[in-house]
Amino acid sequence: MARQPVFNGLRSCLTTSRKELSPFNSLNWQLRRPYSIQSQEDAIAKLPNIDPDALSITKTTTPKELLPPEELVFGRTFTDHMLSIEWTASEGWLRPRITPYQNLSLDPATCVFHYAFEAFEGMKAYKSPNGDLRLFRPDRNMRRFNRSVERIALPTFDGKALTELISRFVRMEERFVPSSRGYSLYLRPTLIGTQRTLGVGPPGSALLYLIASPVGPYYPTGFKAISLAATSNAVRAWPGGVGDRKLGANYAPCIVPQLEAAKRGYHQNLWLFGEEEIVTEAGTMNFFVCLREKGTGKKMMWTAPLDGTILEGVIRESVLELARENLGPEGWEVEEKNYTMRDLAEAADEGRLIEAFGTGTAAVVSPVRKINWRGRDVDCGLKAGEEVGEVTNRMKGWIEGIQYGDVEHRWSVKL
Repeated sequence: MARQPVFNGLRSCLTTSRKELSPFNSLNWQLRRPYSIQSQEDAIAKLPNIDPDALSITKTTTPKELLPPEELVFGRTFTDHMLSIEWTASEGWLRPRITPYQNLSLDPATCVFHYAFEAFEGMKAYKSPNGDLRLFRPDRNMRRFNRSVERIALPTFDGKALTELISRFVRMEERFVPSSRGYSLYLRPTLIGTQRTLGVGPPGSALLYLIASPVGPYYPTGFKAISLAATSNAVRAWPGGVGDRKLGANYAPCIVPQLEAAKRGYHQNLWLFGEEEIVTEAGTMNFFVCLREKGTGKKMMWTAPLDGTILEGVIRESVLELARENLGPEGWEVEEKNYTMRDLAEAADEGRLIEAFGTGTAAVVSPVRKINWRGRDVDCGLKAGEEVGEVTNRMKGWIEGIQYGDVEHRWSVKL
């Protein structure tokens, strides 16, 4: 079948089924389910993988002017170049290319437009005070990216090979990596299905591409506490769904509830699940609370478990590891557990709720001042005039210290 080329290079190919064994849980049970045929998956696995040594580079002849850091708006300014790698079911991963930033050429029937064959990652490159370029835990991004794409029948890839290409790309775009603290180069690897068809099935062709945007603080107001609207009339994710994968299809349905929360004066939604109103995530962030145990006064940190409805956040994992390492010896109990909005409201009413915060690549940590629930605002422990709690502030310092190379750490990968 003839097709419109992407970057003038994508060839016709045959549709090939893919398989995934994807763990998914409800709050109390787990299943494993096959999605297609093993033999065809094995055939695809034998095709060529991503080869960094085959990279070709075409530099722009019209380099962009750099904006002052204070004028950067998150995700609005992009670098001079992009990385692209095409894939076909008959030939595997083709030669990677760095080219000038440009539009894609896609047929109107391309499957990504009709059936949401799209997954992405969010990661950042940092510049240390001595000028080193660094990535933060890229192995975790690659692992999650592969889990996301395999769930929607897109091809998986060698994560180390893609990380090497991303590293070369960042070094090439070094002038776009801001030097100021709190600023970075946001990296968006994306994989889309590109087969031209209105038939529903695994795409026979795909495009992996990377674009990058120099960014400052995620919230224009700076590092200040946000407010949340507890939301149960709309559901972000459900057991057996894809809420634990980073798919574009997970985000658009959340915009209308967010706009409704904004009309009421709240920054984001706090997504509640089920009749019990179990706390899951905050906007597009994982969510943490710090509180004292009823009766004993023991200090505890809680976040929702990875039960198939929660995104496996890189910052989430880092916060848990740092909390167990640094707060554990101070007497804190760190748990991944289900808890309800009623639990939080009760802790707040009894003066046991110490603080709350969201975590994610874009904002790192976001302190939370209050949560609107059932017509009342639940106070999350911040005093008047305070913008951040002690634990949240310590987490921010620990993680940024690793990201910017203040301390040498296994999570910081020097390019």
